[in-house]
Amino acid sequence: MGHAWMAQALLALIGFSSGFIIAGGVVALMVGLGIITRYIGLSHTADRIFWYEDAILLGAVAGTLLTVYDLSLPVGAWILGAGGLFIGIFVGSWILALAEVVSVFPVYCRRLGITKGLSWIVIAMAAGKVSGSLLGFYMRWGKA
Repeated sequence: MGHAWMAQALLALIGFSSGFIIAGGVVALMVGLGIITRYIGLSHTADRIFWYEDAILLGAVAGTLLTVYDLSLPVGAWILGAGGLFIGIFVGSWILALAEVVSVFPVYCRRLGITKGLSWIVIAMAAGKVSGSLLGFYMRWGKA
């Protein structure tokens, strides 16, 4: 009986410590990429920095609870759609910030000899990603 309790306590300690390490890495990546500061700069809301901090913390806690405990929320399709939109904007921001940091687009354009229309290429890629995601959701690909 004593060994089972110790094993559970050790597993809890390892899981808790791992969570702190992962969370620290994610926050460091967000700060390093400048995602939050860019949002603040574009929206001119530097005076509401505490709201950003609270939103990030609450989003992390909610995401953890929804994924670890397999909870379901009784919300309508509009709320679900709005949540999906906000999650998509957030993930798109990460992707664009990463692409900007590693300078992917200028390298590709230089290699392919593209000198004009880069903004249209980015818009086309974004539209393709959105339409592919919507088609995947509509067709329920990946569902058992």
